Amino acid sequence: MPSHAPTRTTPDTLWFTRCPVPTATGIAADRRWLAAEFAADGIAVRSLQDAAPDVDRRTHYTHALPGLFREGGNVPALWARSRGEETRLIGLTWIEERQAVLVAPDSAVRAAGDLRGLRLAVPRHTIAIDFWRAMALRGFEGALASAGLTLDDARPVDVPADGHEGQWAAELAALRRGDVDAVYVKGALAVEAARRAGARVAVELDELPDRTHRVNNGTPRPITVHQRLLDDRPDLVDRFLAVLLRAADWAAGHPGDVARILGAETGAGAEGVAGAYRPGTHRTLHPDLSADRLDLLARQEDALRAHGFLPDPVDVHTWADPEPLRRARLLPTAPEGP
Repeated sequence: MPSHAPTRTTPDTLWFTRCPVPTATGIAADRRWLAAEFAADGIAVRSLQDAAPDVDRRTHYTHALPGLFREGGNVPALWARSRGEETRLIGLTWIEERQAVLVAPDSAVRAAGDLRGLRLAVPRHTIAIDFWRAMALRGFEGALASAGLTLDDARPVDVPADGHEGQWAAELAALRRGDVDAVYVKGALAVEAARRAGARVAVELDELPDRTHRVNNGTPRPITVHQRLLDDRPDLVDRFLAVLLRAADWAAGHPGDVARILGAETGAGAEGVAGAYRPGTHRTLHPDLSADRLDLLARQEDALRAHGFLPDPVDVHTWADPEPLRRARLLPTAPEGP
């Protein structure tokens, strides 16, 4: 394996952040493998989610922290890059995470084509990048596209969502009031939220045969790192990715443990986790930068830009750097440990 150029700096701390979904980063953190990997170097490894209050958690979205690894939704990742943050895309996963369109129990909607002309809840939050809004728009777009329709064939309705506790609370309240006809939800908490709201699933996006209809914030999900860390210490980036590959390997053989970890990561109960993630999810945590996944992310970038979420275009293929993952796969595998 070719040697790296001499390093310039050694950081005191490496940071990681992940969304509350299935990730190799979450598995590695639970196993304490990230901290163990860099302990001998005198480098602390800290979770942005578990950091002290003085740490700017907005960097989960802006990626303005050079020592940060991020495995999370593609809307903030693309937005940060579009705004000029010097990040690099070093991996992509595709994990089926339940996406559904909910309607009132007595609704006549039974399939995606029945959404024609209906009022679709589109939340609006006063945050720097409204990924919730982006997810709803893209979820409805996917459902409508599966029936040969577009958003122009329905009526998106803005739903102010600030001040509501719980995901989709504002949209589900609007559904109960009769202000909208359909709500997009996804993930483990969506299963529980739908049950509490008494809403009925009208469209299961996971069951649509064309996965381009499921392209959204988490599909595909990027792993990004700051260019500064990649330039200064590529060896650390390689080793971090190697731990994620090890975690994905371990997860493939431990479905029960993965379900437990997912419950902790998502904040959902066993029913929510089981309802949101297909059997076999524990075998799908490996990142890659395949042409297929890059093309799916490029499709997402195009849609987000069309909706005004990205100030400038992001060339997904030039943003991606496959070398760290290639090198990580060549590194020796550490013993499994506890």
